[in-house]
Amino acid sequence: MDQILGQVLRNAVWERLDMLADLAHEADSPALLSAARSELPRLTQGWRVMLSAHEPDERGDCPTCSTRWHRCKAPCSVWQVAHDHLVAGGLAHFQDSRRVRRLRRTAGTAATGSSVPDQTSARRSAASPTGRHALTGGTGR
Repeated sequence: MDQILGQVLRNAVWERLDMLADLAHEADSPALLSAARSELPRLTQGWRVMLSAHEPDERGDCPTCSTRWHRCKAPCSVWQVAHDHLVAGGLAHFQDSRRVRRLRRTAGTAATGSSVPDQTSARRSAASPTGRHALTGGTGR
């Protein structure tokens, strides 16, 4: 049951991110302004919550990514991705997001032997081997 609920949660998040990216690319100025005012504070707060869970402890380890047997030194991959997308890459990632989403949609799952364009697609394919929205009944547009 937890796997089903987890997949439903993941699908809902992927759909929301797709919707926001589509809005950024296709909406008119008033719709963009309205979306920015409502969504940007939510997105920034979400990043803050997630990053605070990955703040290094007194030993310089990420308490979330570390296990009992393997310590993960800061900055962990979550902080590295945050920096890449929010600071270093800035708009470069934003400009390619639509092309990457199309590639993800047209790429086969890892189970069929098709190449997967990025790590996000690999995680999504592994989590949903029978289709992107197999449990929610969605078609992915």
